Amino acid sequence: MIGHAVAALLLGSGLASAAAPLTSKAGDQVAIPDWDLKSSSDVSKDLKGLSKPGVDTSSWYHAGTSKCTIMACLINAGVYNDEDLWYSDNLNHVNWGQFLVPWIYRQEFALSPAKGKHFILQTNGITSKADLFLNGKQIADSNYQSGAYGGRTYDITNLAAEKNAFVVQVYPTDYLYDFGLGFVDWNPYPSDNGSGIWRDITIKQTGSVSMGPISVVVDIDVPVESSPAEVTIRAEAQNLETFAVTVDAAAVVTGDASCAGDAIKQSVKLGPGEKKLVEFKKTLKKPEIWWPKQWGGQPLYNAKVTFSVNNAVSDTAQTNFGVRKVTSVVNSHNDTQYSVNGHPFQVVGGGYGADMFLRWDSARFTRIVEYMLDMHQNTVRLEGKMEQPEFYEICDKYGLMIMPGWECCDKWEAWAYNDELAIFPPPVWDDGDYETANYSMIHEASVLQPHPSVLTFLVGSDFWPNDEAAAMYVNDLKNAGWQTPIIASAAKRGYPAILGPSGMKMDGPYDWVPPNYWYDTEPSADRLGAAFGFGSELGSGVGTPEMGSLKRFLTQGDLDDLWKQPNKNLFHMSTNLSSFYNRQIYNEGLWKRYGAPSSLDDYLIKAQMMDYEATRSQYEGFGALWNADRPATGLIYWMLNNAWPSLHWNQFDYYLHPAGSYFGTKVGSRIEHVAYNYQTKEVWGINHSLDKNGPRKVDIELINTSGKQLAKKSVNFNTKANSGFKVVDFSSQIGTLSSVAFLRLVLSDNNGNVLSRNVYWVTNSIDKLDWNNSTWYYTQVTKFVDYTPLSKLSTAQVSVTTGPGKPAPGVPGTQTRIVTLENKSSVPAVFIRLTLVDKSGNDVNPVSWSDNYVTLWPKEKLQLEVGGWDGSGASIQVSGKNVKATTVKL
Repeated sequence: MIGHAVAALLLGSGLASAAAPLTSKAGDQVAIPDWDLKSSSDVSKDLKGLSKPGVDTSSWYHAGTSKCTIMACLINAGVYNDEDLWYSDNLNHVNWGQFLVPWIYRQEFALSPAKGKHFILQTNGITSKADLFLNGKQIADSNYQSGAYGGRTYDITNLAAEKNAFVVQVYPTDYLYDFGLGFVDWNPYPSDNGSGIWRDITIKQTGSVSMGPISVVVDIDVPVESSPAEVTIRAEAQNLETFAVTVDAAAVVTGDASCAGDAIKQSVKLGPGEKKLVEFKKTLKKPEIWWPKQWGGQPLYNAKVTFSVNNAVSDTAQTNFGVRKVTSVVNSHNDTQYSVNGHPFQVVGGGYGADMFLRWDSARFTRIVEYMLDMHQNTVRLEGKMEQPEFYEICDKYGLMIMPGWECCDKWEAWAYNDELAIFPPPVWDDGDYETANYSMIHEASVLQPHPSVLTFLVGSDFWPNDEAAAMYVNDLKNAGWQTPIIASAAKRGYPAILGPSGMKMDGPYDWVPPNYWYDTEPSADRLGAAFGFGSELGSGVGTPEMGSLKRFLTQGDLDDLWKQPNKNLFHMSTNLSSFYNRQIYNEGLWKRYGAPSSLDDYLIKAQMMDYEATRSQYEGFGALWNADRPATGLIYWMLNNAWPSLHWNQFDYYLHPAGSYFGTKVGSRIEHVAYNYQTKEVWGINHSLDKNGPRKVDIELINTSGKQLAKKSVNFNTKANSGFKVVDFSSQIGTLSSVAFLRLVLSDNNGNVLSRNVYWVTNSIDKLDWNNSTWYYTQVTKFVDYTPLSKLSTAQVSVTTGPGKPAPGVPGTQTRIVTLENKSSVPAVFIRLTLVDKSGNDVNPVSWSDNYVTLWPKEKLQLEVGGWDGSGASIQVSGKNVKATTVKL
């Protein structure tokens, strides 16, 4: 205990420099491992003095991590905790005033300077700007070290000592004046506006010549499966000396048998301080191709580059890369369409939300990627919030495509023509802003370039950059070896001359719309977000957490408000100035379609049904109409996940609990699927694969709420890879309904294997939309369908049995069990939801279900699989629309 106490005191008093040097050899690049921090109001104004070794910081906050915004640091230091911050409106009661002044980050570290050694300090993400001090000297001011992505390098060789003290004075972020990381109306603003060191600051040791980031340019023709790949590995060499040197450069590529051989070598002469781009070329005669997950494997190559001077390593680095080819076209309808490895690629994805305090958790993000792939999504969009380098490495490994780009609605889009910022207009860019944006693009391009998962880059979001900024961005990307499409913006409002039309629409919806919305693609009318073209961000505003999650962040009064005050503004929605600060539009649909809820439980089951049908129909609509006369070329659901516990805009909640919106997405995006077109009352086939063709059968059955069969039909057809197509018209059967009924579609292959099973609740009518008066965020429903008979269903008796654990490679999770549901009644068992809980009855998250929120026909039996990562699952809670709640032990 005494040893631990002494160690803590030494760390807190700025004497940690007794530790081993951060770096030990040329090529080492190590993050400053920890930070002490305090408000500038509470420390000396002599920052040069603070940046000298030996300052007592025992009274400062101790972050315990190499990167954290101010709020994240304070959470780590125990000043705040998540559960309290998220609960009800507690976030409103944080002392915001403390963040209106700069905060000081400080740390001491050891180095081992010697003749011939050089040390480079690299910033990678400080929001929004900072002054930097090292060993009593200022090395940068906030005009230079500016922008959340403003990565800068500093040669600190002349200042480096055995004991070093480094101080960062971080200025508070103003989203309208600074290049920060903002959330607009996604959620309330973080208390500190995201200010702080949110990415690592690293120290690199080199010899006389340092190496810039490695980029890898891969040229391959289609068909990629039978073409060689010409690989060019590039890295900038910089002579750090005041005299000329000769650098011996070598590159080694590994990854498959054809790579075996000696290093590619060359010698380069560099004058004093000179920089040169060094390139190495390699032909892969039979390369292993990197594919999006649903289309193939994700083999990765490695390129290692070494610079040596006088037979000693001066700097070395490596990067993984993949062999793949991404292109895009703007088609005759002015819509962007991507291709990957020569095959038309329909983007099926969601918009990623970073943690509100920009904290990073690799394990958590890995679960998110596994969730996305389980939902059969292939792409994640980053509107700003471009995260840590591990983000891209994980996506490379798993085969998830990425759409990065700059964010909207603040300084990043402070253009004179941006009417969205007219109320509180930030100043248009000055010369310093262009420089900050320029270095931001240079840095992010270097981080992203080698990654095969990167599909594209959007240099604008709601608005396009002006011609000067666009030319700068394009030049920066091309200098980095960029090879994937550069898109002007996520909207069709305008475009810079150098890039041309974006081919992406941002016409909403963002709030609730009914399922037939997506299929109403009348070509002679403007149908906004319906399933045509490329929807860069759109969705029905759903994502209602289940009870186990709600109780973690809402008081009983907050819970009562959900169903007792349907029009009330709610703190856990968006900002208080947002169009999405309440659930009024959503609740109008729920009340009028499903009936007024009689309790919170009743509200939640109806909400899950609303969420399920909303997400399912959106993904089915885009999948079905992928090959329409005006193709549905892509969709990014708004949003994939939340920055905090939220009541909308997610496909799984903040606690990683998958509910109705998750399983609606999963069903609607199945690789092979049959879907009900609400608009035409037809059955459509969807095939997202590249290789699945041939005979298929769909069994169609319609029953009423009492379980009586109303219609039945089997249709044989041939499926076609990477396509959507009409299978059969079922309108005559639907058109005769006098009340709500259930439609089951079961898709089977030629051997009788079930590929997709899907149940809808339908009526002979659809929700009537007032398209002529649509707003940017929703389209009003003037007449709602009547699902109220679902509240009068007879109770169904469902048995639930569980089998022993077994490995199941197709289902994520380390422990997997079989769960068998059997409806023993003569009536359908509607919308059965299953929740895995631990011994205390708490939800187990993350969790993997092969299916959930399912409806069983009378006497039907269905087998599901459940997997959990941590093995804590003890029981399954079972409930449903007409199924009594029960708990079954595993």
